[in-house]
Amino acid sequence: LEFWKRRRAVIAYDWDLIDWEEEEEEIRPQFEAKYSKKERMNPISGKPEPYQAFADKCSRLIVSASGIFFMICVVIAAVFGIVIYRVVTVSTFAAFKWALIRNNSQVATTGTAVCINFCIIMLLNVLYEKVALFLTNLEQPRTESEWENSFTLKMFLFQFVNLNSSTFYIAFFLGRFTGHPGAYLRLINRWRLEECHPSGCLIDLCMQMGIIMVLKQTWNNFMELGYPLIQNWWTRRKLRQEYGTQRKTSFPQWEKDYNLQPMNAYGLFDEYLEMILQFGFTTIFVAAFPLAPLLALLNNIIEIRLDAYKFVTQWRRPLASRAKDIGIWYGILEGIGILSVITNAFVIAVTSDFIPRLVYAYKYGPCAGQGEAGQKCMVGYVNASLSVFLVSDFENRSEPTSNGSEFSGSPLKYCRYRDYRDPPHSPVPYGYTLQFWHVLAARLAFIIVFEHLVFCIKHLISYLIPDLPKDLRDRMRREKYLIQEMMYEAELERLQKERKERKKNGKSYHNEWP
Repeated sequence: LEFWKRRRAVIAYDWDLIDWEEEEEEIRPQFEAKYSKKERMNPISGKPEPYQAFADKCSRLIVSASGIFFMICVVIAAVFGIVIYRVVTVSTFAAFKWALIRNNSQVATTGTAVCINFCIIMLLNVLYEKVALFLTNLEQPRTESEWENSFTLKMFLFQFVNLNSSTFYIAFFLGRFTGHPGAYLRLINRWRLEECHPSGCLIDLCMQMGIIMVLKQTWNNFMELGYPLIQNWWTRRKLRQEYGTQRKTSFPQWEKDYNLQPMNAYGLFDEYLEMILQFGFTTIFVAAFPLAPLLALLNNIIEIRLDAYKFVTQWRRPLASRAKDIGIWYGILEGIGILSVITNAFVIAVTSDFIPRLVYAYKYGPCAGQGEAGQKCMVGYVNASLSVFLVSDFENRSEPTSNGSEFSGSPLKYCRYRDYRDPPHSPVPYGYTLQFWHVLAARLAFIIVFEHLVFCIKHLISYLIPDLPKDLRDRMRREKYLIQEMMYEAELERLQKERKERKKNGKSYHNEWP
C-alpha cells in the first residue's frame, strides 16, 4: 500500500491531477425530488437547497444497517447448512461401498462441501447486488460520490463475508467443540460434529481456499469475456437476419461500435471489487495457503490481456472521468491489511501446530531447560500430543464394531486420541493437563507479540517510505520554482513598462522605487 501511494502520486502528476479538487457536486435528482419541500441555506454558495432532517437520516441508516445485519445472518445460515452437510455426509461416505471413497471419506466430504459452498456463494452474490442497491437508494444519499461510497461499502461487506465465512469457520471453529471420546458433542443428539483431519485443520483450510480461489477466478474470467462475446454474437446474428450480410459490411465504423455491448452500469466497480476480494484472499490466510499469491499473479497476467481485448473489441468506448485516487477502496485495502495481520496470527497460533511443537521442544521434550530446539528435541512429540482413553468408557452409540484382537491378538483396552487430557484413572478423568494450559498461554502470548511486532514494522515502513518519490518531489519543486520565476519576471516587466510610460508622459512620483 505504501508503494501504491508512490505510484498513485506519479500517475496523478503525469495526468496533472495533483492539485485537482472535485468541484461542488450537484445534488442527486432523487434526493432533490424527495426533499424539495424542506430547504435550508447552503453555507458555501448561500443558495437554498433541499435538506434531509437528522431524524429521517438516522432512521434510514438504522433500517439499512438492519438489512445488512440480516443478510450477514443469511450468510451465517448458509455456512451452518454446509456444516450440517459435512456432519451428515462424513458418516455416509465412511460407510460407502466404494473403498476409494470409504478410505478418503474426509477428503471427499471437504471437496464436495467446498463445491456446494461455491455454488451458494455465486447465487448469493446475485442477491446481494440487488439488496445493496435497494438499501443504498433507501438511505437517499445527497450526492453521487456519497451514493457510490455507500454502495461500494455494502457490496464489499456482503461479498467479503459471503466469500470468507466458511473459510473462517474451517480455520478457527472446525474441530474445536467436538468433545472427546466418551463425551462427544452431537447435532440434534444424533450426528457427531466434524473433526479436523488427523494431520490438522490446515489441510482442510488449504483445500477450501484452493478450490474456491481457482473456481472463482475461472468463473470471473469467463463472465468478463464469454458473456460479452455471446451477446455480440447474438447481436451480429440479428443484424444479419435484418439487413443481410452485404448491408451489414457497409455499416460505418461508428455504427459498428454502437452495436457492441455497453459498459456495465457501475463502470469499473466490478473490476475494483474483484481485485479487492482477491487481495483479501491472498493476504488474510496466506499462512495456510502460500500458493494464493502465485495463483493471483497468474490470474492477473491473464486478466490484463482479457480486459484489454474486452475493452478494445467487445465493449463500446467508455466515457472517461477525472479521479485523483481510488477513493474509498484505499480505506478498504487498509482495513483488509489490518485484518490479515490478526487472522494470520491466529492461524499460526491456533490452527497450525507451531506453538504446541515449540512448547514441547522447550518445556517437555528431551531438550527441556537447555534453551535449544532442534530436530532431536522433537523426539516423542507425537506421543506427548496424544491422550489415553479407556475403551470401556465409550458411549453405546460409539462402541467399535470389533475389540481389536485381529490386530494385536488380544482385546484392546486403551486407544489414543489427539488432545491434552488426563488418563482415565487420574483423580479427574479426562480433565485438561498442565501442558494444555501451557500451550494455551503460549498461543495467546504469540498472538499479542506477533500483532504488535507486525504493526510496529508496518508503521516503521510507512514512516521510512515517503509518499512522493524523490525525483517526483524534485520535479514538483522545480515546476513551482519556474512558475514563481515566471511570475516574478512578468511582474517586473509590467512595472518597467509602467515606469517608462510615466517617464514618457512626464509624470513622476516621489515615492517611486529606484
